[in-house]
Amino acid sequence: MALIVQKFGGTSIATPEKIKAVAERVLRRQKQGNQMVVVLSAMAGETNRFIDMARQIQESPDEREMDVLLASGEQVTIALFAMAVKAAGYDAVSLLGDQVKIITDGMHTKARIKSIDITAIVNNLRKNKVVVVAGFQGVTEDDDLTTLGRGGSDTTAVALAAVLRADKCEIFTDVEGVYTTDPGVYAAARKIDRITYDEMLELSSLGAKVLDIRAVGLAKRYNVPLHVRSTFTENEGTWVVEENKNMESVLVSGLTYSKNEARITISKVHDIPGIAAKIFTPISEAGIIVDMIIQNTRAGEMTDMTFTVPRLDYQKSLNIIKNLEIAGAGHVSGSDSIAKISIVGVGMRNHTGIATTVFRVLAEEGINIQMISTSEIKVSCVIDEKYTELAIRSLHDVFALGDDNPPTIE
Repeated sequence: MALIVQKFGGTSIATPEKIKAVAERVLRRQKQGNQMVVVLSAMAGETNRFIDMARQIQESPDEREMDVLLASGEQVTIALFAMAVKAAGYDAVSLLGDQVKIITDGMHTKARIKSIDITAIVNNLRKNKVVVVAGFQGVTEDDDLTTLGRGGSDTTAVALAAVLRADKCEIFTDVEGVYTTDPGVYAAARKIDRITYDEMLELSSLGAKVLDIRAVGLAKRYNVPLHVRSTFTENEGTWVVEENKNMESVLVSGLTYSKNEARITISKVHDIPGIAAKIFTPISEAGIIVDMIIQNTRAGEMTDMTFTVPRLDYQKSLNIIKNLEIAGAGHVSGSDSIAKISIVGVGMRNHTGIATTVFRVLAEEGINIQMISTSEIKVSCVIDEKYTELAIRSLHDVFALGDDNPPTIE
């Protein structure tokens, strides 16, 4: 008997009919002798609908009350799912985050899990019930409802799989797995059969939307095998697992992009100790995440500082910088019409020339690189947004990512 945690996203349970179909799918696995824990999101579109309503009431909605509001979406789906299981002649129990005792910190709308009490889940599994848990939500030690932020249901599922020591965690979505790039941008994209935790972490952080980065981080930390697959087919999806020698031999595993980027440049700043702290401390205190940073030294002990922030925080960041008194600062400029493209692969650790190939291909297409960032297993370039699709297609082709047998290290 295996213990399986399955998570279904909003598109998978968008209607009562789809909820019935998911219940039937889960019951087929239970009939094979498996213990089933199911984590559900809210129905597709519900979270956005709640946010819109809240903003009609309060321009900047109170975060505690937002959590109370947003958590109601998952309460609906888990109750309907349990009804569907019972209507099919089997038993199920729905549990909210506070009933499971998913204890979080007090950061409303973006809480982090501190601990999980699995007693209620285990007791119900022993009674041969399908246990269905509300994703995305938890409770503080003071019994305040919290939510885990966008993608939080993935995190709930992986966290439960970790504490329950589940045999695997299956993330069901509306795509068949993780692809070499976005199939909506390039039809030649190929589904990846197996990918490492580190590669998936990079892809998730760089714009891939298949898995929440916190969920991947938890899966790596607790060695939870993740299977990303489609709700609407029985096809094998993509396994996210530990690295092995065969996986290391593949040069590049995936290619992703993010248009949620903006660039800011502060020119002619005095190159003195503490200048970076003076620039970035108020940005950090405003809750703005800075990604890529480049410092270019000029003659005469001056420097230019360029960095990227989320596009939604572009104007806010500009205002903060313009209000700072920075010694020698000549001009503040920027652009919110940029994109970041990235290639990822564990094989890059042991192979030279990958970055050179990226630069050459972009140059041949007439695409100027504005910023570059690298790690052991990734190369990222900031370019004009209008060239995103061309860059993706060109790089996908040069690294033969659409082939069944892409280039490997000999």
